[in-house]
Amino acid sequence: MTTDTLPSESPDGLRADMVATLKQGAWIRSPHVEAAFAKVPREKFAPEASPTAAYSAQDTVVTKRGLDGRATSSLSAPWLQADMLESAQLRPGAKVLEIGSGGYNAALIAEIVGDDGLVVTVDIDPFVTERAARFLAETGYAQVKVVLGDAEHAAEEHTPSGGFDAIIVTVGVWDIPWGRLLALGGRMVVPLRFSTISRSFTFIRDGDHFLGLNPTVCGFVPCQGAGKLPDQEPVLADGAVRLTLESGPLLDIAGLEQALTADRTQLWTGVTAGKGEPFDSMHLWIATVDDRFGMFWRDPDRDCGIPAPAMRWYCPVLITRDSFAYLTIREPDRDEAAPERWEFGVCGYGRTGAELARQLHDHVLTWDRHWRDHPIPTFTLYPAEAAPRAPAVGRIFRKRHTQLVMAWS
Repeated sequence: MTTDTLPSESPDGLRADMVATLKQGAWIRSPHVEAAFAKVPREKFAPEASPTAAYSAQDTVVTKRGLDGRATSSLSAPWLQADMLESAQLRPGAKVLEIGSGGYNAALIAEIVGDDGLVVTVDIDPFVTERAARFLAETGYAQVKVVLGDAEHAAEEHTPSGGFDAIIVTVGVWDIPWGRLLALGGRMVVPLRFSTISRSFTFIRDGDHFLGLNPTVCGFVPCQGAGKLPDQEPVLADGAVRLTLESGPLLDIAGLEQALTADRTQLWTGVTAGKGEPFDSMHLWIATVDDRFGMFWRDPDRDCGIPAPAMRWYCPVLITRDSFAYLTIREPDRDEAAPERWEFGVCGYGRTGAELARQLHDHVLTWDRHWRDHPIPTFTLYPAEAAPRAPAVGRIFRKRHTQLVMAWS
């Protein structure tokens, strides 16, 4: 009997396979990021997962859950970590602030910036900072400064002279109070929420504002503390359905629950998408023209008697106090030789559900006819006190510290 582990199943073998996958997908694009991923032992920062799960290039590892079962801390998927590190353009000697800790990403940063660099990682949860500090010390990265505190304020006292060369945020945030901590020429890589949409942006200073580059669809554990997301989030159908609305009227949860069990309005748009064809710009368009925009979530493993959303877990929705209408899909009849396509539809519930369904239906048609083939909108981040010009076609998302301007051309 032997207990030897096959090389391909060992942490070293799995790490090499992960690096190869990340290079093949163009998420790793530089030698220094490749070297960091090849060296840092990810499995040491995720003892609750098997090495195989820890080294899956596409998967997140949840490290803590709240009382409701939802993740409150995790290791992000390696593809997204690699993409964010490449976007930050880190170099040896750089001074880097990480918002949201866990240890592994900080170790990757420390490996890239080297002994002459500085890495400060901040988290509000003592469970997270204690294990991050312990894992970093055990893997040889004790030089990383782990700070327990609310990142809304705690990072300021640890800012080096001249500011940080890069700020990398690894939790979902609704606002960005850290622009003043950034050195001239520095970059912020931030998963920013606006109207319940999440995109990871690379922000680069341009005078008194920041240009938002490379918006990437992403999902992160939401931040806690002063920067907590300002959502209303009613849970319906005994937890099988959830609605998320960032702003708007106070929602009538009992009315929404009743609406879900009543008759629905269902409309089909004739707009289709092929397998693997992106349609995330539709979300941006609807959020541009309708401030009732939110997200509809349905547990795919539970049958609650309503049509599936257009995406497995979530999809766009219009929400009022006691009614909503969300996006669904179906596979229309087709010739067997024709490529597989899916048609978008709309389901409306509640007192004004039929009206909401018609409006969401029309938003999808407008996107398809006029904006589907356009470049995605540009994004610019201004301080809250600035007076940016309203775009001809677009929207300004006003927050406490900043304003995000989304403009279509």
